[in-house]
Amino acid sequence: MNTTMRLPGRIGPRALLITTAVPLTGWALHAAALHKRLAATRRDPLTGLLRRDAYTARARRLLARHGDDLAVVMVDADHFKQINDILGHAAGDAVLAAFGARLTAWAGPRAAVGRLGGDEFAVVLELASGRCAQRLEQLVRMLHTPVTLDDGRTVDVAASVGAATPDVLGTRDLTALQRMADAALYDGKHSGRAVLATKRHATVTSVNGRRVGRPGTATWGRAA
Repeated sequence: MNTTMRLPGRIGPRALLITTAVPLTGWALHAAALHKRLAATRRDPLTGLLRRDAYTARARRLLARHGDDLAVVMVDADHFKQINDILGHAAGDAVLAAFGARLTAWAGPRAAVGRLGGDEFAVVLELASGRCAQRLEQLVRMLHTPVTLDDGRTVDVAASVGAATPDVLGTRDLTALQRMADAALYDGKHSGRAVLATKRHATVTSVNGRRVGRPGTATWGRAA
């Protein structure tokens, strides 16, 4: 039995627009929601910084675009476990969020600023070599400024900072620069000074970016 129904008249352009508007609008809303979810996955929810993959992609673009006038900076919070153990995880979260805000303010909107995990951060920013020492001193001071918690208490904080630059080390490879910046960081761990990697840091044996051995260093700066 043929159950096909024939409707009289023609479907004009206006009717076609009405019939297609709803699904197209629905798709637009879905696409917008999907974009927001994807954008959210690029950011660490606690600090607002880029997650590792998003940071790495942006950092490599900056290295390809700006040549040697860049710095790769590694940052580790000092004594962070003690903050968590003594003051609680809420205080630890507040410290990490404050570090994220300070790194973002220091590096500027065009930089790649990422939380690599735990209390470890990384920054790639455009920075002329002649300004590197001054800017790293500024960063150390910012990261040694006490953090005020929601309940009014203040927490003394500190961080270790290591940096590597393509012009000194002769490479624009992000992995190599981060490894050498990390080695420099561990040369100055808990010293209150930023440490700039030299070519000798390229020979440091490391496991997961953590150094073994102690080459010569170049250091500057002192926490205020």
